[in-house]
Amino acid sequence: MSTGVRAVITGIGVVAPNGLSTEDYWSATVKGRSGLDRINRFEPSRYPVRVAGEISSFTPEEHLPNRLLPQTDRVTQLALTASDSALRDAGLSTETLPDYAMGVVTSTAAGGFEFGQGELAKLWGKGPRFVSAYQSFAWFYAVNTGQISIRHGLRGHSTAVVTEQAGGLDSIGHARRLLRSGAMISAVTGGADSLQCPWGLVAQLPNGRLSHREDPRTAYLPFSAEASGYVPGEGGAILVMEDLVMARERGAPTIYGEVAGYSATFDPPPGSGRPGTLVKAIETALSDADVEPSSVGVVFADAVGVPESDDAEARAIRSIFGRHGVPVTAPKSMTGRLYAGGSALDVATALLALGARVVPPTIGTEHVSADYGIDLVAGGSRPLHGHHAMVISRGAKGFNSVMVLRKG
Repeated sequence: MSTGVRAVITGIGVVAPNGLSTEDYWSATVKGRSGLDRINRFEPSRYPVRVAGEISSFTPEEHLPNRLLPQTDRVTQLALTASDSALRDAGLSTETLPDYAMGVVTSTAAGGFEFGQGELAKLWGKGPRFVSAYQSFAWFYAVNTGQISIRHGLRGHSTAVVTEQAGGLDSIGHARRLLRSGAMISAVTGGADSLQCPWGLVAQLPNGRLSHREDPRTAYLPFSAEASGYVPGEGGAILVMEDLVMARERGAPTIYGEVAGYSATFDPPPGSGRPGTLVKAIETALSDADVEPSSVGVVFADAVGVPESDDAEARAIRSIFGRHGVPVTAPKSMTGRLYAGGSALDVATALLALGARVVPPTIGTEHVSADYGIDLVAGGSRPLHGHHAMVISRGAKGFNSVMVLRKG
């Protein structure tokens, strides 16, 4: 049962292809500066996908103790770096909290692919005795939650959520649920992913939705008449969530905003003849936040970049807000789709946008299909009106999640 807790975000940590800190990411995003480029972490010429959003400036040794490096995959290193930044930004010393008061809820769609590839190469090339014992957990989808918990001594409720691209929203939504139930008073939450290795790329190819274009400027064009799929990326965002009363009492440096509403639905199986449930998710999130559609100043779209998927999302947005009824943006056009990290990053971006009163642009897309009927923010940033932002995210195989954020 809800305790009347208002869950607010007091810390943001970002690791993204166009910025390895919250400040750098936000500056690049407002200016429309892309992090997409030809893959350079390995030679991509043998693969049909050659453009990605890579965090080229990330050097683990500069952010983490050496003892952690042999036991962690790149995705965990990114998540740990972001969690350090988020807690620092929140001005929260975990040592001062009551025991079991703070937990961890994170999401990753794939776990430690690069670590796993390296250990498989050892197994095939040298034999089983050369395989690291750390492989037993470094690949695991719950490892980010575990490593963050251990690093910061967080003994409260901790869990991992796996719902592909929707995972970042779902982890934040679950953390909010735990705060409202009284299970804990604060949480580290969000998502991160990194599949930027040959094994990780090959694992993504069967979905048939990745762009094969080799020009980073045209590879990912969400809601465009020329859309050809999406570009994969790595990174995400980790957030600190607290009870509003606690945040005020301890003098939190910044209250970015409140998680005012959240909803998750699941689509029926293809061929069932039943409609999708994204509209229901939007309606329920608005109802949970107790706000009307007219109060939403911007929608951060899922923006797959596949015509039929973009059309379905546009129809859902139109059904709630009307044709051209709300500004719609997809800053992930500068990072690629980060899977579980992508929706968490959208939440961070939406909170920053509410604070700065500006809507960051969707880049690349110049010709929006008239059939979509949405007001896509393209060609540059735009002033943000209103005190609420909505984030939409959809995971493969039918996951739909929607979050409404209220300005702090």
